[in-house]
Amino acid sequence: MSAIAHARQELIHAGLVLEHQGFGDMTRGHVSVRVPGNPAHFFMKPHSIGFDEITEENILTIDIEGEVVGGTARPHSERYIHSEIFRVRPDIQAIIHAHPLHTIAFSATGQALRPLNQGGAMFSGHLPVFVETMDLIRNKAQGAAVAACLGQDNAVLMRSHGVAMAGGSLAEAVVLCVMLEEAARIQLQASAIGLDGFAFPPEDVAALRQKLTRPDQYQVNFDYLVRKAKRAMRL
Repeated sequence: MSAIAHARQELIHAGLVLEHQGFGDMTRGHVSVRVPGNPAHFFMKPHSIGFDEITEENILTIDIEGEVVGGTARPHSERYIHSEIFRVRPDIQAIIHAHPLHTIAFSATGQALRPLNQGGAMFSGHLPVFVETMDLIRNKAQGAAVAACLGQDNAVLMRSHGVAMAGGSLAEAVVLCVMLEEAARIQLQASAIGLDGFAFPPEDVAALRQKLTRPDQYQVNFDYLVRKAKRAMRL
């Protein structure tokens, strides 16, 4: 399989996983991956379909200005989240924007994410919050503001709106979305009972984060999530 064919297949698989994990919010979420060999272009899910409805026929190709250069489907108005992050982050190969329930609820609390589990360790101290608007990001300037808030991190919470997740691969972006949602759910539940002041030493948290960021681990877990989503669809 060519690199381009593989990237398009991974985009389809990412959509299946995101839908199965409850990130869909009807048709509103979107996911993209850079075109191999052409970093100024990216493949992206089109408007008006669910994550689980991405196909070879409806994938769009979009350039760094946010213009459609391949495909005939309607593009997402929020494609500027993707184009502007890709513009300033050459290390990033894939981006997800979604509205996961617990992540949104957590974003509205104003709390800092604590390392209460592995996902919390991944994002503790690395989770900026975009507060300029809860509206849709529909132009370059707004997209650039989201990218600036993201900085050099992987995720930016968009308060009362959702999350923008950036990864060095689609596998990384998808797995990090799942880990962040779980971390948000755990902290919301723990907060409802009452959090004490206990914390592991920062060096312990940093060491765990380092172990969790291995590229092979992202791919192993992404492949598992793909198999799990496909099994569920056959039931």
